Amino acid sequence: MGSEGKRQDPLDALRPLMEAHSPPLHALIVPSEDAHQSEYVAAWDKRRAYVSGFTGSAGLALVLRDEALLWTDGRYFLQATQQLSERWKLMRIGEDPAVETWIADNLDKDATIGVDPWCISVDTAHRWEQAFLKKEQKLVQLEKNLIDEIWKDRPLPEALPICIQPLEFAGCSVKQKLDNLRANLDQEKAEALIITALDEVAWLYNIRGSDVAYNPVVHAFAIVTRCFAFLYVDKRKVTSEVEKYLIDNGIEIRNYDAVLSDSELLSCGQLLGTTKNGVLEKEGDLSQKETVKVKHNLIWIDPGSCCFALFSRLSSDRVLQQQSPLALSKALKNPVELNGLRNAHIRDGAAVVNFLSWLDIQMQEIYGAAGYFSEVKGSNKRKHSEITKLTEVSVSDKLEAFRSEQEYFKGLSFPTISSVGPNAAVIHYEPKHETCAELQAESIYLCDSGAQYLDGTTDITRTVHFGKPSAHEKSCYTAVLKGHIALDTAVFPNGTTGNALDILARATLWKNGLDYRHGTGHGIGSYLNVHEGPHLISFKPQARNVALQASMTVTDEPGYYEDGNFGIRLENVLVIKQADTKFNFGDKGYLAFEHITWVPYQTKLIDVSMLSPCDVNWVNDYHMACREKLKPYLKGVDLEWLEKATEPISC
Repeated sequence: MGSEGKRQDPLDALRPLMEAHSPPLHALIVPSEDAHQSEYVAAWDKRRAYVSGFTGSAGLALVLRDEALLWTDGRYFLQATQQLSERWKLMRIGEDPAVETWIADNLDKDATIGVDPWCISVDTAHRWEQAFLKKEQKLVQLEKNLIDEIWKDRPLPEALPICIQPLEFAGCSVKQKLDNLRANLDQEKAEALIITALDEVAWLYNIRGSDVAYNPVVHAFAIVTRCFAFLYVDKRKVTSEVEKYLIDNGIEIRNYDAVLSDSELLSCGQLLGTTKNGVLEKEGDLSQKETVKVKHNLIWIDPGSCCFALFSRLSSDRVLQQQSPLALSKALKNPVELNGLRNAHIRDGAAVVNFLSWLDIQMQEIYGAAGYFSEVKGSNKRKHSEITKLTEVSVSDKLEAFRSEQEYFKGLSFPTISSVGPNAAVIHYEPKHETCAELQAESIYLCDSGAQYLDGTTDITRTVHFGKPSAHEKSCYTAVLKGHIALDTAVFPNGTTGNALDILARATLWKNGLDYRHGTGHGIGSYLNVHEGPHLISFKPQARNVALQASMTVTDEPGYYEDGNFGIRLENVLVIKQADTKFNFGDKGYLAFEHITWVPYQTKLIDVSMLSPCDVNWVNDYHMACREKLKPYLKGVDLEWLEKATEPISC
């Protein structure tokens, strides 16, 4: 947002449009999401960031005629206070009333509240409408997005080409995925599924793209019926190779905007598809153009990801509102995907070790730091001129360079959270060239980063100190580590949700009166989104919705943050597996975790007196495995660094 400092405040441009709208709007809601309800959106969809100045990935803006409010979650409280102007009021999710409750309590009877129906889900719209009944307030679906009307320098979308994800990495053919999906349609007595989530479209058709930074997805919708499969996309993105691939798989390509009219046709049983070879042979002798036969009456949409605009064009009595079957299918990794993820994390671990080894030397040479291994206070005197310095951005760029040398590297999986000292307390901090901090010998450095490889997506956090950490910093780090180990070593029965396990990562922190304001774990894609559902490990109620199952991936990332001082987080990616238990009470079957991230923990930050013998053994075993797995990828000083970093600790 730095280049927008001289522009007119969007609030001043927006309010006259609200007043001139028919009917006049008392309030305008500006969500973070795009037409696919994505967590991370393309530059031209960052409307909430444009209007508010707050750039975090989660949030919602409410613009009234005389005030403006922004809701966000605990990951972004500190960032929002830094980025919002005095014209905005921060509303803390979990502490302040939800937006619909606030509107119902504070706006007048019959107030009109505008929203772009493409940017909210069916679930959200229905929840708001229910809350607004209290005072007969009305949710107005806008025909034009008012932010787009005032955003004069809005970035233009690019027509970037679609790529095919080869079977050697996908592990399952499009035909098999479509067959499985159609079996789900039969089971639910549904005629078709409208697929709106970008990662579900990409996963189902084994395609990838570059439409959203860090997320290898294509801006596209899909409709799959018992007879046909459609892809709605900007056709400029479809190369001749991709076109042939899609046609060979029985997928018809249509214009992106046609999804609206085709949804209406589907709703009344009049959607026309061109028959192709393969998937349609079982339907018998069909003519070249064939109307979708309504054998079953229902059209399946996922109310959490389907936008309200599409839903509003369907006959409500024919809609099955239920989580997309693709969400769980995508989360349950096949053996090829799991093997790819394991391999990607080994290569990624080697790159992170390259980086930490390099950074250790640089901190000593440039800043006179004690270094990664020593607690003897260094000179802390700059050994080189001011021209030679390490910043949060320059070191994260170096980490990216190390990753780019690894096989199958395609880019980062999210903007690197490279944060020193007080910035590490900003949970989702994103450094900028103009304002980032210089590294400091006596401050904690937190690095949360990840990459996209053709065979898997990675996400890892390590917290380090190149000087002499305080006793308090060690205590906090060790409490986080103990929670990290407790979750990693958990054994639990089938049917357990992530909500039930979340406490394991917090218990040691709680004993000291400490905590963190984010969830403990999220699923991770297979060369797809770094945040993947439908499961998660969290205190949030939605973590109760889906049980953890074998072959899912999930992160293990407890933390602790002191505003103005430091932040600590440790993160590994885990694979859920069948547990080998002595007994099997209730014939439930039991599950456990396999960690697939391989980077050492900084032992000088560990207060060993806080660890149990089992904790010590876990750390030592983990470090020995790091040596084994990473050794083939390292040499010279980096290999020596790894061997020193993985030396055993003792009570």
